[in-house]
Amino acid sequence: MNVTLQAICMIATIALLLAFIHVPLGTWMYRCFTDERDWAPERLIYRAVGVDPRIEQGWRTYAVASVMFGVASVVLLFALIMAQGVLPWGLGRSQDWHTAFNTAVSFTTNTNWQSYGGESGAGYTVQMAGLTVQNFVSAATGIAVAVALCRAIARSNAATIGNFWVDLVRACTRILLPIAFVGALVLVAGGVIQNLSSPHDVTTLVGGSQTIQGGPVASQEVIKLLGTNGGGFFNANSAHPFENPNAWTNLFEILLVLAIPFSLPWMYGLMVGDRRQGAVFTTAMGALFTLSAGLGIWAESSGALGSMEGKEQRFGIVGSVLFGTATTGTSTGGVNMMHDSMSPLGGGLMMLNMMLGEVSPGGVGTGLYNIIIFALLTVFIAGLMVGRTPELLGKAIGRREITYSALAVVVMPALVLMFTAAGVVLPVAKDALLNHGPHGLSEMMYAYTSASNNNGSAFAGLAADQPYLNLTLAACMFLGRFLPIVLVLAVAGALVSQQRRPATAGTMPTHGPVFTSLLVGIIVIVAGLTFFPSLALGPIAEALS
Repeated sequence: MNVTLQAICMIATIALLLAFIHVPLGTWMYRCFTDERDWAPERLIYRAVGVDPRIEQGWRTYAVASVMFGVASVVLLFALIMAQGVLPWGLGRSQDWHTAFNTAVSFTTNTNWQSYGGESGAGYTVQMAGLTVQNFVSAATGIAVAVALCRAIARSNAATIGNFWVDLVRACTRILLPIAFVGALVLVAGGVIQNLSSPHDVTTLVGGSQTIQGGPVASQEVIKLLGTNGGGFFNANSAHPFENPNAWTNLFEILLVLAIPFSLPWMYGLMVGDRRQGAVFTTAMGALFTLSAGLGIWAESSGALGSMEGKEQRFGIVGSVLFGTATTGTSTGGVNMMHDSMSPLGGGLMMLNMMLGEVSPGGVGTGLYNIIIFALLTVFIAGLMVGRTPELLGKAIGRREITYSALAVVVMPALVLMFTAAGVVLPVAKDALLNHGPHGLSEMMYAYTSASNNNGSAFAGLAADQPYLNLTLAACMFLGRFLPIVLVLAVAGALVSQQRRPATAGTMPTHGPVFTSLLVGIIVIVAGLTFFPSLALGPIAEALS
């Protein structure tokens, strides 16, 4: 089967499976966050932490809870990593303090950037009690913020947007944990390992020796993908056969990555009482994903532009590029090939997927609230062009709303461009590059793009495990996560207090192909105007040379 036909078949298969999944999963999520009842395990959690689930919060309280939960998670995870030298199932040693701090910030912010080799930097206790736990709660935080924004749009003349602790717990207990449990069993059936065996040495057929690593891999792999976290139990990530054994597990893992991001727009449509609104977001996300995947497969398979370098034979070009497009289009960061070995245009597309601002389809929760922010910008810009009142579902988009929305969009590009510029000038960072010239710029820019977008993948030529890069990447991860969350919740606070007005002849429709095209256009234009000069100096210049 030629590459083009294989690509069409795989993309069509993924699209059909997602079409089958997204309605029931989106409906279930809608019911989870509108249910007035609390399950018994949830009530126990609320009593243990002293939360009254019936008391709702304003946007400021919700934002403080989100950020402080993140800060507390960083502190506790950092302490656990630093103590792993004395913990059971540990490595007998800890990470350097700056590596441990980077790791703690990374997993707390849903980034999962790893400056260390997976199996050599974290023991089983840290993997299970630290990293896997953060994979759940960081993903749940993103879902909670997205749900709060949906409530704000749906309500009228209200002062509250929900309860962060209730949304966090329900996202874990009702959505992530059940799916992850079933998904882990599927991965184990497919050959992913799940044990507590110590590493053991074996003698190879040619008389050499090799260390075979065990570990609780399936339980971490499933939530790494389902929660769009990224990282990997092994340094080789999802290219390792113990994490991703064959072609059908590769397809299943792609579906895990895309399932919740593509289902959240359906939940949004139900929450605001108009399923057409969710269909607009799903279509926009799908168009951006399909275009990126198609261009990536072309770049990696056409003539001198691509090769099998850095790719696993068991996945091939199509399976590798689709996995990379899924993980960079979300905030997953898992890889089943080496992105640094891709063609200049292919690697540039992986970078561009992140630079779009996590909307193709974006991470768990983050994809939905980011595309809603872009929808607000689209309504405002289109309203100015045609002279209509800028409204989204009866909520006016005024100075306050557009200011917060614009700031939320600007945070990521500002972090990427400022830290990349410093990185290619300062010797302490520049000396960490494997390559120089355009590809060296791409290595540095990819790292800060990945960190600021909470993605976690890398052009692995960058030797990032040193104090300057660990600390600046951690700063990008933390600010890139929590500044947009605060600004998004500020938008929610501005919208929830408004009276939801009925549509009139002067209201611009926010459904249908015209608005969908405008939305996609605004997303591409914003990313293009912001990053094209940098891309021209990096992957585009390398491709032309």
